[in-house]
Amino acid sequence: MRITLGGVRFKLPYSLTHSVRELAPRRDYLKAPEPEFAAAFRSDLDRLGPERIAARLRQIAEAEGDHRLVLLCFEDLAKPGLWCHRRMFAAWWKDRTGDEVRELSPMEDGHYQQGTLL
Repeated sequence: MRITLGGVRFKLPYSLTHSVRELAPRRDYLKAPEPEFAAAFRSDLDRLGPERIAARLRQIAEAEGDHRLVLLCFEDLAKPGLWCHRRMFAAWWKDRTGDEVRELSPMEDGHYQQGTLL
């Protein structure tokens, strides 16, 4: 599911069937330096709260009949020095719930390892 304000800027080999705009940063701080962006984004997440976010994600999981959800933004974190709100959400979620949101990453056999959020 997409957690960005805008749409995809390039062709994907899969379809994105859901968008969770509640987890997208707001335009008013989108271009802010990382510390200011992080503070504003975490404040937005605090206003939503983990219960409301979990309910929204459960709604999508139930609609899809699959508990394996992937939160997508489009920054390439393989490039040194880059950061993204997806990882900021993961840190906030762990702080609030104690549950880790792992990064989906390739394994040795070329498949991807995915954990669960809910």
